[in-house]
Amino acid sequence: MKAYVAGVGMTRFEKPETREWQYWDMVREAGSAALADAGISYTDVEQVPVGYCFQPSTAGQRAAYELGLTGIPVYNVNNNCATGSTALMLARQLVEGGAADCVLALGFEKMKRGSLGGGADGGDFATSPVARHYGIMAARHGFEMTPPTAQIFGDAAREHMEKYGTTEAQLAAVAAKNHRHSAHNPYAQFQDVYDVDDILAARVVHHPLTKLQCSPTSDGAAAAVVVSERFAQERELTCRLVEIVAQAMTTDTEDSFASGSCIDVVGQPMSRAAARQVYERSGLGIDDVDVVELHDCFSVNELLTYEALGMCEPGESGKLVESGGTTYGGRWVVNPSGGLISKGHPLGATGIAQVAELVWQLRGTAGERQVPGAEVGLAHNIGLGGAAVVTLLRAA
Repeated sequence: MKAYVAGVGMTRFEKPETREWQYWDMVREAGSAALADAGISYTDVEQVPVGYCFQPSTAGQRAAYELGLTGIPVYNVNNNCATGSTALMLARQLVEGGAADCVLALGFEKMKRGSLGGGADGGDFATSPVARHYGIMAARHGFEMTPPTAQIFGDAAREHMEKYGTTEAQLAAVAAKNHRHSAHNPYAQFQDVYDVDDILAARVVHHPLTKLQCSPTSDGAAAAVVVSERFAQERELTCRLVEIVAQAMTTDTEDSFASGSCIDVVGQPMSRAAARQVYERSGLGIDDVDVVELHDCFSVNELLTYEALGMCEPGESGKLVESGGTTYGGRWVVNPSGGLISKGHPLGATGIAQVAELVWQLRGTAGERQVPGAEVGLAHNIGLGGAAVVTLLRAA
């Protein structure tokens, strides 16, 4: 059974502690928008997977209750930065498997200001789920007094520069592109435009990454209504549909750790495997894709993901972004929303927000961000620790 996205909604992504709202307020706003977009009510929804990382157990119920008290199952999902796409994957599986005809995927986060930590419990780093990942990093690069997530991705950038000759200007070109794209996104946390020189001149977080190459902490929510073909036909929703053509999730394998490389530890092998599975299942390839929303938590990860998705050969990603091949007028438009770097990164919402952007693009309703003639979109969402989700969507 096929699964379709019939409606999407999201809040504006906000800097933490700048807006007076709670996580359930975010979900009410995003969820109501998605239901209205699909033209249905909450009473039509049969199950609700809810993704978040920084709230207590059953926060998903507290949030979903803002939309209705119908007694349906609510699942709480936590998969680090891939949480939102994991909730969406559960929704798709419920529909494709015939367990439900209408599922609402929700994702939200209410975060604190400042950089994310390393996942240690009470300061005991040995208890962190990513202790193995950071151990690989420390063995090769040592450990510096910089934010841990920026450090592990920054060290991946150093390796890429040493191995392939990637330049700081090429890394900065990723951020400049995404900041430029976000200028037309009313949902983006930042809408300021910076050039490569501005990016390079910003405060260094962990060399070679500057502040403007790092995704911020954010508050926000996103939602997607996933339905079966039968449900869509009965409700006459077919003009709004975007098909989930294929989707895959992968987790770490031996390849993530065997090389001792931060490029592998931060997830490039997972991303490559998930993309390969999606291409095989769909019969489509990266050359069939028009628009991409990918996980640019740091500028280097966008370059690593170009290679993982097959957009270029290993080591050629810096040249690809520098050439303009991943912006308007190029071969693909990558992160027309502004990506995580500029749109923002409320962990539980990110994966669903990526799909919301692609739905608008494939419907032709993205306004000034519209990618001309977009028919196939790809979303890539990754969580350190690890999970990688790749979703291929097509205009129905």
